Amino acid sequence: MPGSTYGNRFKITTWGESHGKAVGVVIDGCPAGLPLCEEDIQKFLDRRKPGQNKYATPRREDDQAEILSGIFQGQTTGTPISLLVWNKTARSQDYSKIASYYRPGHADYTFDEKYGFRDYRGGGRTSGRETIGRVAAGAIASKLLEQLGIRLCAYTKSIGNVSVDEKHMDFDEISKNPLYMPDHDAAVRAQVLLDGAMARKDSVGGIIECQITGLFPGIGEPVFDKLDACLARAMLSIGAVKGFEIGEGFRAAGMFGSENNDGFIVKNGEIAKRTNHSGGVLGGLSDGAPVIFRVAVKPTPSIAASQTTVNKNMEEIPIEITGRHDPVIVPRAVVVVEAMAALTVADLLLENMSARLDRILDFYSRNL
Repeated sequence: MPGSTYGNRFKITTWGESHGKAVGVVIDGCPAGLPLCEEDIQKFLDRRKPGQNKYATPRREDDQAEILSGIFQGQTTGTPISLLVWNKTARSQDYSKIASYYRPGHADYTFDEKYGFRDYRGGGRTSGRETIGRVAAGAIASKLLEQLGIRLCAYTKSIGNVSVDEKHMDFDEISKNPLYMPDHDAAVRAQVLLDGAMARKDSVGGIIECQITGLFPGIGEPVFDKLDACLARAMLSIGAVKGFEIGEGFRAAGMFGSENNDGFIVKNGEIAKRTNHSGGVLGGLSDGAPVIFRVAVKPTPSIAASQTTVNKNMEEIPIEITGRHDPVIVPRAVVVVEAMAALTVADLLLENMSARLDRILDFYSRNL
């Protein structure tokens, strides 16, 4: 199955299905000497773990990461790092009925058309559980970036029609509410909205925003591997994501050039920008300002409300989906967005090391 590998220099391959024995990832290209232990990875996995509150699927999994290779005496060795997480509480019988019909909003129909066969248990390879491998790898990429002073912070910008008030954003609040919103009042209103949707056996979507700070200018490859293009590809590879924008995004289409352009200034003896409408990217390369982007996450397609669909006998039938599902995907997807951003930046950082001859000569000068 092509399409399970991401990255060029910092490369990951995820594997496993929702109801298989385990899910995991192989990371190749991580430099040797990075301090790393399972606890570093667990901090990230715990943020996407199911069953943490009433707004997440009640499926209970420990999601404990096991490192199988690539680490010795608490440091990366430069060889491939293999990680796995066991699936312990899969209930495949909950999905036996859907083998004969196609769920609205899922990949059931398209997988049957492509492969002539599909693993219908919990969505198989298309399940959100596949993102465990991404998050585990993203934890390693994030630790690598921290060595360079580069930090990422993703959070819920909106749930349904309830949005964070940018004037009252408090990043300390993100971990204090179950929706990962940096605005206490907005989180309270969003929970009321979700409670109403759950009572109607429905689901809700939302928007996740991510900020990358400390990224120095020039990261990204012009033309096809621009920083923003690579981020867009990474984000749209997440199953529930249906849209991407960076900086002003779609609002830029309604602005004048005089409004959208970021004027340059000298600040503390360095070139800086007066504003950041570009979202930290110019010409596909980082410009030194914070990289700020947003993704749109669709409502969970598995809902208990009555729907209509078609079965393999070409009959239209009513369905009510059973099993354990998230009424909103957004909060658990926050760390997935952060992880994919970290993987993208780490990959482009390593790619950038060969961009200038003077820096190559400086690196190898001790051998000249």
